[in-house]
This record gives sequence, structure tokens and C-alpha cells, in this order.
Amino acid sequence: MLNTETYTTFFAVVRESIADKTFAKLTLAKTIGKPELQNIYIRIAAQEGVLKLSVTHKIYNEGLQEIERIVSLEELENETIPYINNPFMSVLLFTTGADITMKLNKKRVATITEQPPTFKNADPNLLGL
Repeated sequence: MLNTETYTTFFAVVRESIADKTFAKLTLAKTIGKPELQNIYIRIAAQEGVLKLSVTHKIYNEGLQEIERIVSLEELENETIPYINNPFMSVLLFTTGADITMKLNKKRVATITEQPPTFKNADPNLLGL
């Protein structure tokens, strides 16, 4: 995979934000064309006191449908990487410290950029663990 090192770096930052309790949300966005799957967002979910991830697929097909799956932190890459580049061109990590974006350009080369934070508070489910 062309972008393996960039993906590894990005997902290490995601895991670090969860460990540091600064994680607010992870979103896959900017689709190629007009696919039914328009957005995937990931938040923290707690099941019996165990940290899990809520992965929600937003599908627009004769109205909005949301399909949610609860997965373990170890499954994060398996749940997101197959959708990067098909159909999503960017992955946005929102933390209380910064907004970190991994974007694919027209040549499908991934880069990571950082901007000031959008969220002031971490995911409330994360803070409760």
C-alpha cells in the first residue's frame, strides 16, 4: 500500500488521543462522486465498562439511514481503511488539542495536517471510563 506509513502514523495519533482522553470524534468524509455512503463517524462507546467504538455509516438512499456497529479499538483500522480512497478522500480526527486531517490528493498520496481544535470537550463516553 502506497500510504502505509502515513496511515500508521495517523492511526497512532488516533489511539494516542483516546489514551490521553482528548478524542472527540473521527469522521471519514469528502466522497468521490455521489455514493450512497456519504459519511462514517466514530465515537467512543462503553459496554460493561469496556472501551469500544461506535462506527456509524450514514447512507442516503431514499432518505437517511444510519447503520451502527460497536467494535473494539483493535478493529479500528479494519473498519476504516477499506473506505479510504473508496469512496472517502479524507479522515478527520477531532481532539481537544487539534483537528488532525489525513487527506488524499488527486494522485492518491496521503498527507496529514493539523489545525486548531473544533471541539472544546472530549467524547463524554471516554471521560466516563
